Amino acid sequence: MNAVVIAVCLMLFLSFIRINVVVALTISAVIAGLVGGLDIHQTIAAFNDGLGGGAQIALSYALLGAFAAALSHSGLTTLISHAIINKLGKEPNSSNTQMVRWLLLVTILAMAVSSQNILPIHIAFIPILIPPLLHVISKLNIDRRLIACILTFGLVTTYMILPIGFGGIFLNDILLANLNTNGLNAVNAQIPQAMLLPALGMVCGLLTAVFISYRKPRQYMIEQPVVSDTTTPVINRKSIVISISAIVITLIVQLQTDSMIFGALSGFIIFRFSGIIKQDISKDLFNQGVHMMANIGFIMIAAAGFAAVVKSTGEVGTLVTSLGDIIGDNKALAALLMLIVGLLITMGIGSSFSTIPIIATIYVPLALSFGFSVAATIALVGTAAALGDAGSPASDSTLGPTAGLNADGQHDHIRDSVIPTFVHYNIPLLIFGWIAAMVL
Repeated sequence: MNAVVIAVCLMLFLSFIRINVVVALTISAVIAGLVGGLDIHQTIAAFNDGLGGGAQIALSYALLGAFAAALSHSGLTTLISHAIINKLGKEPNSSNTQMVRWLLLVTILAMAVSSQNILPIHIAFIPILIPPLLHVISKLNIDRRLIACILTFGLVTTYMILPIGFGGIFLNDILLANLNTNGLNAVNAQIPQAMLLPALGMVCGLLTAVFISYRKPRQYMIEQPVVSDTTTPVINRKSIVISISAIVITLIVQLQTDSMIFGALSGFIIFRFSGIIKQDISKDLFNQGVHMMANIGFIMIAAAGFAAVVKSTGEVGTLVTSLGDIIGDNKALAALLMLIVGLLITMGIGSSFSTIPIIATIYVPLALSFGFSVAATIALVGTAAALGDAGSPASDSTLGPTAGLNADGQHDHIRDSVIPTFVHYNIPLLIFGWIAAMVL
C-alpha cells in the first residue's frame, strides 16, 4: 500500500484518539519514510530538513499573535466584543433573540473574511474575539460546531477567490507560479475565475451547516465570560485612531513586502512607540501573543517535516502514476481521483499552501495529457490543494477555531472542529471541483 495513504490514515487515526497532533505528525512521518523505502536515518534527516520550511510560518504566526495581543490591549477588539455582548446580553426568551443570534453569526463571519484580506492577521483574531463571546453563545444555545464552520468558511473560501492578502499569496504567488513553472500558460485574471465554481461548494456547505445541521440549540455549561486578558484597557479616541493606523500600516507593509512577518512586526512597533503600550508591559504582551499562537506554530513546523518526508519518498508521484491503469482514458475518473489524492495529501500536511508545490509538478502534465483546458487545470490543482484544509487536524483553519471555542474546555478539536468542517466543506468542494474540471 502507498506510503502517503498509510501515513495520512495513521495521522488521522492518532489524532482521532486524542494523541497530540504534533506527536501524531511526527510518528506518521517516520512511518511514511520507512514504508516509502527510506531508512531511519534518511527519514529523520528529511524530517529535520523540512522543519526549517515551517519556521517562517511559525514565526509569522507568533508575530501575528503579538500584534493581535497588542490590538486587544488597545481596546479596539474589546470595544467590538463589548458592543456585541451588550447587544446580546438579554435573556434568550426575549423577542430579539433571533435578530441578535444572526448579528453574532454575521459578525463572526465578517471578521473571519476580513482576517484574510482587509486585516491579514489570519487566525490570530480568534483567541482575542471569540472567548469573550462564549458566555453569550452559551446563553443563546448556539451550537459551537456552527461557529467552527463559519470561521473555517471565512478562513478558507476567502483565499480561494479573492487575490488580496492571503488570497494574493495563494492564488498568485503559489498557485499561478507553480502552474506556469510546470508548463501551463495561465495569467492572473484566470485564477480567481476558475476557482469561483469550487468556492460555490464551500457556500453550499456553509448554508447546510447554518440551516440544517446545526440550526437546533445545543446546551453548554454557562460560566462567567471568558476573557483573554485580565485587565480591561481604557478605551479612548487616541487608542482607536492608532489601532486603525496600525492595521492599515500592517496591511500595506505585508502587501509591499509579501511578508506576514514584517507586516505584523510593523503593526506591533506602532503600538509600542505610540504610547498605547507602556514599556513595562510590552514584553508581557509580546510573550502573551507568542504563547497564544505557539501550539499552532509547532503543529505547522511538524507538518512541514511530515511534508518533507512524504516528498522525499517519491510516493506522491507513485500514487498518481499507479492510478493510470485505473483511469485509462476516462477523463471524468481522472479528475475525481486527482481531487481525492489532493485531499489525502492536504489532510496530512494541513496546509493547502504547502500542497500545491508537491502536486503541481505531477498534476499539470497529467491534466494536459487528458486534454483539460487551462481553466479546468487551474480548478483541479487549486481545488485539490484546498481540499483537506478544512477538516485536517493539523490545519490552522481548524486549529484556530478550536483555540477560541475551547477557551472554557467545552469544544473538542476533532469532534467539534475537524469532523464538522470535513463533512460540510470537503464533500461539496470535491463535487463542485469535479464539476469545474469537467465544464470549464
